[in-house]
Amino acid sequence: MSYKTGPAFIHGQIDRAHLRREDAAWIEQQRAREEAHVVVIAGDQPLYGEAPNPGPSALFARPAADQLAPGAEEMFLGLDTTDRPIFARMAPSLGDDGPPEGTSQGDLRQIALAGALPEAEVSLLALARSMLSWHQSHRFCSKCGEPSQMVLGGFRRDCGSCGAQHFPRTDPVVITLVIDGEDALIARSERFVPGMYSALAGFVEPGETIEQAVRREILEESQIEVGRIAYHSSQPWPYPSSLMVGCIGEALSREITIDPVEIEHAMWVSRDDVRAALAGDGPFRAPQPVAIAHHLLRSFAESNTPPFPG
Repeated sequence: MSYKTGPAFIHGQIDRAHLRREDAAWIEQQRAREEAHVVVIAGDQPLYGEAPNPGPSALFARPAADQLAPGAEEMFLGLDTTDRPIFARMAPSLGDDGPPEGTSQGDLRQIALAGALPEAEVSLLALARSMLSWHQSHRFCSKCGEPSQMVLGGFRRDCGSCGAQHFPRTDPVVITLVIDGEDALIARSERFVPGMYSALAGFVEPGETIEQAVRREILEESQIEVGRIAYHSSQPWPYPSSLMVGCIGEALSREITIDPVEIEHAMWVSRDDVRAALAGDGPFRAPQPVAIAHHLLRSFAESNTPPFPG
């Protein structure tokens, strides 16, 4: 898969059936349907196996899921485009034993990058990974400490002791390509692969607007002041459950002073430099197309960034 039209994890085609989730009997009816399928996350990595054409799939029939994750708590993700119920289970990490015969396991980003599974399934796995990770870390009520129970098919947890209701969290992250005419600001972290640079990013803090978060993060990490800001696009990021909010920022200054705790190096590059990097022959290594940063850079390279307001 090339992901030319957008990053990974945005191609979900699941009907979450929110209007019917409160009916526990209806969910049990979906669970009992012969055509129901289950995705299995082992530790933090999905399992997938060979399937009839068009190829490998992460959707397992219930007998296979029972073998892969016996007795595991199960949540209802929704109905696919054929009205087939899709559930998700968390299995223990496989450790050194590896996946069972006939199945494979891998990091979701690498699965997406390799095109090992259809885009819609990759997006479904992103949803499953985020939701199951939340359930794993929220089994007890944060208000009174007593065990909580899965309700609404897994889209809420309720405390039977104090009555508190707990909802899955999504952490917003701003990722911004700051531009100044024909130049763009890029940076790298020491954890990046050698030569790779990206747009600057950071979590939105309580009480902030997206625009305030953009200006704060860019100033903190590079000492570049940002003026006008345009929204570009967004991407769910299931590590464990973020929403990347892609923006284009207008630079009001040029002199870079990095925060060495956050980034290793930052620099201005020209539009031609970005074009060359996206073609694999530039002065830096661009992020892979599965990441929203790649598409921010491509938008700039193609002179197709959204207009600034005002």
